[in-house]
Amino acid sequence: MGSGMQFRDYYEILGVSRGASAAEVKRAYRKLASKYHPDVSKEKNAEDKFKEVQEAYEVLKDAEKRAAYDQLGRDYRAGQQFRPPPDWGRRYGGSGAGGQGFEDLNGFSDFFSTLFGHSSQSRRADVPAGELEITLEEAYAGAKRRVTLTDAGRAQQVDVQIPAGIGDGQSLRISASGHRAPIVLRVKLRAHPRFTVEARDVRLELPLAPWEAALGTKVAVPTLGGTVEVTIPPGAQSGQKLRLRGRGMPGDPAGDQIVVIKLVTPAAQSAAVKEAYERLRQSVDFDPRAHWR
Repeated sequence: MGSGMQFRDYYEILGVSRGASAAEVKRAYRKLASKYHPDVSKEKNAEDKFKEVQEAYEVLKDAEKRAAYDQLGRDYRAGQQFRPPPDWGRRYGGSGAGGQGFEDLNGFSDFFSTLFGHSSQSRRADVPAGELEITLEEAYAGAKRRVTLTDAGRAQQVDVQIPAGIGDGQSLRISASGHRAPIVLRVKLRAHPRFTVEARDVRLELPLAPWEAALGTKVAVPTLGGTVEVTIPPGAQSGQKLRLRGRGMPGDPAGDQIVVIKLVTPAAQSAAVKEAYERLRQSVDFDPRAHWR
C-alpha cells in the first residue's frame, strides 16, 4: 500500500461527505475499523483496508489536519497522480497539523507521509494509545496481558506488564517497536460484583441474618487475597464497618478491606417462620424507632 504519490480521498475511504460532522466521521470510522480489524475480520485484504481507514481517520478527526487537507481542493480524485503545492511544507508540514508523535510512518501511505509526516516540532513525548480495561484481580495481583495496538496505522501485538496495586485511571507506559517514545495506556478497572475500590481500600458489603448480628458469629469473608475468618461482635448493626488491616490493594502502605454489615431479613413465607416472628415480637421489648421520641 502507498507506493507512488497518488491522491487519497479520505472522505471516500470512510464513506462520508466532505461536509460530514466530526460525530459522523467518528461513527463511520468505528464501523469500518470493526469490520476490517485484522484480529477478527475475514474480509479480503482486511489489514490493508484497516490501515486505509486508520489513515483517513487520523486526518479527518483532527480539525487542523482536515482543514489543511481540504486546502488541496476538490479537483483530485482517488488514484490520480498528485504533487503538493510548493509552499505546503512551510504552511502545513511544520505546523500543528503535522506529525502526531509517530516515529514510524511505514504503515501510512506516501501521500500521508508527504503531507503530514515531517513535523519534528510537534512530536509529543507520549503517544496515547487508548484504554486498557483490567479486572480487579489483575490490578491486585499484577498480570501480563497481550494487547493489540492500532496506532500509526497498523495493528501490533504488545505484551503489557500490569503492576500489582495499579489504580483506576492510572497510566501504563510501554515500549513498542517503531516508537522511540512510550505508548500510553490508561487503566480502567472493570466493575466487580462484590468489591468496590476507594483509593487503596477495598469495600465489601457483608450480608448477615438478624440472629447472626444479634448473637455474634464467625463468618468466612472473601478478600482479594483469599478468604479470612472474621468475628462479628454481638449486637452488630446494619451499616457498621469492620476494618481488615492490609487486606486492600497492595502499596506502601497497603490499603485495608472495609467490611460493611448489611442485615438481611428472611421473608415470612411459611407458617413456621411467621410463628417464630410472632414469638419474637411478643417476647422482646424492642422499638427500633424509640430514638425518634
